[in-house]
Amino acid sequence: METPQARVGTGVVIFKDGKILLGKRKGAHGSGEYSSPGGHLEYMESIDECAKREVLEECGVKINNLKFLHVANDLSYAPKHFVNISFTADWESGEPQVLEPEKCESWGWYEIDNLPEPLYSMTKLSIQSYKNKEIYHDSKINK
Repeated sequence: METPQARVGTGVVIFKDGKILLGKRKGAHGSGEYSSPGGHLEYMESIDECAKREVLEECGVKINNLKFLHVANDLSYAPKHFVNISFTADWESGEPQVLEPEKCESWGWYEIDNLPEPLYSMTKLSIQSYKNKEIYHDSKINK
């Protein structure tokens, strides 16, 4: 039996014309919740490269002006355990497309003060961090 261990994930709050990009998750933890694009850090990959790669792989969007937002120890979907590193970025090009239909059913642009529900825990925390300028969160994350 494999020993459970924490994984590293990234998430990117992408801004375009005052709105942010969210996708409706499916097929994994957080199914049915709205989330920013992101994913798992690969071995020997930089965190910035991971964020840009995951956005492009998930929805076909290129980003620029990537900025650190927060780091969080996420136990919201136990027994899964993630250390999540979140960023903000600006949309550069590309129309959002469902490129991983087993993971996401749709993408859309939403006003930051009028978001769909329910929000994925890390996306909810990212919005809170953006608004309150908080950069660190340990395991007491509110869903």
